[in-house]
Amino acid sequence: MLRRTFIAAVSGLALTLTAGTAALAEHHGAKAKMDIVDTAVNAGAFNTLVAAVSAAGLVDVLKSKGPFTVFAPTDEAFAALPAGTVEDLLKPENKDQLVAILTYHVVPSKVMSADIAGAQADVATVQGSNIAVDATSGVMINDATVVMPDIIAKNGVIHVIDTVLIPAS
Repeated sequence: MLRRTFIAAVSGLALTLTAGTAALAEHHGAKAKMDIVDTAVNAGAFNTLVAAVSAAGLVDVLKSKGPFTVFAPTDEAFAALPAGTVEDLLKPENKDQLVAILTYHVVPSKVMSADIAGAQADVATVQGSNIAVDATSGVMINDATVVMPDIIAKNGVIHVIDTVLIPAS
């Protein structure tokens, strides 16, 4: 019974991710015409992330030349945060904290999954702290799982993750 429940939950998650990131699939392995922000907007699965990037004043940065690697949490990942967290972060008085969280999801270079396959590393983020990357069995970024890698944008790459990364205080 537990196994069936787990399989059903995983299947449900896979269907949600597939439906929510279908627009990204066309960028997977293709030469992209859109930047990271437009790719995220077009996908429809990153409404919270896009709103946060806008509230933090980071749209122009993520539309610039780059290259960037963005570990992009889905709307479901943001919804899993404690109640009220997103609303609090979007308040103008919490902009510095929001910027720190968002830039913790960005590496200032283009890193494809093949570049790190089989490796473990601590990688510097734009925020200034390191994230732990473990690509020895799937790909983990700290406690987040990469659920869709290598979404090509004209100024970098997006790796879809299932958890919002929070830097240590």
